Amino acid sequence: MSILEKILTLFRGAATEAGQSIVDKNAVRILDQEIRDAQNESVRARDELARLMAQQRLAGDKLQARQDKKAEYEGHIAKLLAANDQNLAREVAAKVAQLESELAAEQKDCDNLAGAVAKMHDAIKSADRRITGLQQQVDQVKVNESVLRSQSAIAARHSGQNAKLRTALDSLERLKAQQAERGAQIEAADALAKNDGDGDLEARLAKAGLVAGSVSADDVLARYQKVTATVEPPAQLGAPGESPAQTVPAEKVKAN
Repeated sequence: MSILEKILTLFRGAATEAGQSIVDKNAVRILDQEIRDAQNESVRARDELARLMAQQRLAGDKLQARQDKKAEYEGHIAKLLAANDQNLAREVAAKVAQLESELAAEQKDCDNLAGAVAKMHDAIKSADRRITGLQQQVDQVKVNESVLRSQSAIAARHSGQNAKLRTALDSLERLKAQQAERGAQIEAADALAKNDGDGDLEARLAKAGLVAGSVSADDVLARYQKVTATVEPPAQLGAPGESPAQTVPAEKVKAN
């Protein structure tokens, strides 16, 4: 297959797909038009049926007239035979024979017309039933299509509402996080303010000796010097051979 043939095949395939897509999208509209066409055909069929029935009636009337004429001639034959008029009776008999031939042909035509009328009547009834059934199915399809469109619209609105709710919840969570962060910042600022305000005051109170538990190196040294002075008596000259008084460590005295 050449390139040109492939391209033409591609175009035919694309045209077929496009046509099928159009048909699928307009299936209900196409069905409606087909039903209208079928109804129009049914109307024309009814007109044709009426024409055939008229022909059948005319043929029946003509057949009945010939039968009446035949019966009349047959009566004449009986009277002529009774009058012994053989020649005229023969002529009338020839006319009756002609009428019988015509009656046979006309009877056949009437039978054919009756059969055609019956067949067309049955065909019209069958077509009407099919059209009615198809119309009911199309109506059901339209109802289903309306329901599907309504459900699709509801689903779309529900989806949109869910998306909006999710967006609102996300915004609410972000707002809560921002509020919590601002609250933490405020608490930290308050703590810093308290520390900054009380720190200088505590230092000045400790310097004044009013804060319990505040001990400086000078205080500790003074305390030890006081203990040492209390334990060690003034130095005295002892007797020969006596050792000077031993200094008792402050920790030992404190322990005693």
